[in-house]
Amino acid sequence: MSDPLERIAAALERLAPPLAVPTDWHAAPGYVHAAAGTRAVAVIDAPALDLLRGIEAQKATVVANVARLAQGATAHDMLLWGARGMGKSALLRAAVAAAQRDAPERLALVQIAPDALSSLPLLLESLRSVERRFLVFIDDLGFESGDAQAARALRSWLEGGVEARPGNVRLAVTSNRRAIVERHLSEQAIFSEQEGPINPRDAVDDKLALADRFGLSLGFHACSQDDYLAIVAGYAEANGLGWTESEALSWSKRRGSRSGRVAWQFVAELAGRAGKALA
Repeated sequence: MSDPLERIAAALERLAPPLAVPTDWHAAPGYVHAAAGTRAVAVIDAPALDLLRGIEAQKATVVANVARLAQGATAHDMLLWGARGMGKSALLRAAVAAAQRDAPERLALVQIAPDALSSLPLLLESLRSVERRFLVFIDDLGFESGDAQAARALRSWLEGGVEARPGNVRLAVTSNRRAIVERHLSEQAIFSEQEGPINPRDAVDDKLALADRFGLSLGFHACSQDDYLAIVAGYAEANGLGWTESEALSWSKRRGSRSGRVAWQFVAELAGRAGKALA
């Protein structure tokens, strides 16, 4: 090209980012929404519900609530909080996969990547007009004590904002903290005017306000020895692996905890020794 203008135009065209392809919200059972864009997930990675043991009450509640959402009935936003490795996020994925078996077109799971939390309002607005229901999932959410703005923005969307929430979307959050926002033991003490708020109850209420917006708040606690062994048994039997209680307990002691995650890691070790791949 001899024309300088043509060369400049061609160079700008090469530098320009490609136009974003609109997301097809009917194409997949799940999606990951990140700052760089949204991508479809062909298969949701989830264990079978009957392998999630030691959390029977929580499992029944979550499965029922997700089924309501899939059916178009009124459903709650959910906060699953508590001990690490006790199956909070696995249960959400498994409940969605179970709800999709009979009618996969009704419901999709959308996981929010950590770098995309600020774009949540735009995502929800884009889902509003889609003829499908969505469970928007934020895994391991936690705000530091100084990050009040982000927590309040999420709180406003859940309840109290001027704009009605999309009726086809519900939010599910997992967190190690019941209040989600970081709290301190000093909140239990009587504050002086120099040390903190005149009314310390106001500070505590503000931190609990986000958790209060969820219709369902379910606690997950460290499992007993019997529950831990039952989880190991379920995973091992499903994969045709032999094991002993003494070895399973020794593994948990070396890890310093008993949980569904530790049980799965023990079974992964068994499978590796046997030269097998886990299902």
